[in-house]
Amino acid sequence: MHRNLADKSREELLKRTDQAYEEFKRTRVLGFPEWLYGPVRGKRFKVEVEDFPRSGDTAWLEFDSGRTALLEIDMQTDFCGQKGYVDVMGYDLSLTAAPIEPIKRCLEAVRGTEIKVVHTREGHVPDLSDCPFNKILRSKIIGAGVGIGEVPTGGLGKLLTRGEKNWDTIEELYPVPGEYVVDKAGKGAYSTSTLFLVLKNLDVSHLILTGITADVCLHCILREANDLGYWCLVLKDCTGATDYNNYLAAIEQMKMSGGIFGWVSDSQRFIRAVQDAGLR
Repeated sequence: MHRNLADKSREELLKRTDQAYEEFKRTRVLGFPEWLYGPVRGKRFKVEVEDFPRSGDTAWLEFDSGRTALLEIDMQTDFCGQKGYVDVMGYDLSLTAAPIEPIKRCLEAVRGTEIKVVHTREGHVPDLSDCPFNKILRSKIIGAGVGIGEVPTGGLGKLLTRGEKNWDTIEELYPVPGEYVVDKAGKGAYSTSTLFLVLKNLDVSHLILTGITADVCLHCILREANDLGYWCLVLKDCTGATDYNNYLAAIEQMKMSGGIFGWVSDSQRFIRAVQDAGLR
């Protein structure tokens, strides 16, 4: 009996996959699967994605605004502001600050719509009981004697420590009432935060990923979300890395094998799609 039900379930899944494949060949659209999630709760909108399924190709990913969340990942002073962790480590702040304006425009476009906004912040409790020893040690070595949990000379507070001024989201992108904030104790979110519980409770199926860094925190969350079945779209001008070549490599990794971790677009195409759909 169990095998018969499993066979029927597999056959239905493969049938739906074949139907979606034929529809994609005809329209170049990865349609929102109502059969999987239920009727659309908001409005449908389509965002143009690049290099899918192959380099140079163009396609569209369809969203239900009622089941979509924009993630703003770790846009904290510690990662993109003066006297924060990245600054103390000696990296070029212009690379991690570059996404600020594009993300700001995206937030302005979705605020007042049904699209949810979720902010994440990486950091540790003051006694560092949730921070691995090797992570603290690495930070102290690269920081030439100043690491996580310590205050650099002229600093704003203890680096990557919850409650400190440098740990919080930068003013330009600060959450507004009605948006969600999730704190995490690691680069990823699955095992170190409640992010995916929040997304599940919000009934989210599709994610717009922004924030930093492209090769570390954003990439970790992208991979986790992909494994959990979320449809992930990264806006490439809304992310950055402490090394520009690492940023380029991270974006290319997302596009491999027909979007192995998700799809790639940019803020202009996303905002245009939101406006064209009349989501406000």
